[in-house]
Amino acid sequence: MYPNPFIWLILEIITLYTYVVIAAVIVSWLIAFGVINTYNRWARAIVQFLDAATEPVFRQVRKVIPPIGGLDISPLIVLIALQFLSYLISYYSIYI
Repeated sequence: MYPNPFIWLILEIITLYTYVVIAAVIVSWLIAFGVINTYNRWARAIVQFLDAATEPVFRQVRKVIPPIGGLDISPLIVLIALQFLSYLISYYSIYI
């Protein structure tokens, strides 16, 4: 349990963004395999939201680590960074 509500809020936002990144990866796979029809208005709105929420972060990672052999590992790097940040905040919140 975290005594500081701001630390709790930051950790919850990190968790929520982790789910958004996972959803963006799954939706991109579903689009690539033709499961999701992007001509559907609701599907297109969801895809646009996920792209708007994740693409700026992915783009920054791609500047440092470009796709390797056609495989984009930027979502994996972002997920690892989010978990590291969450652990770092949890670890140092004990001393506050």
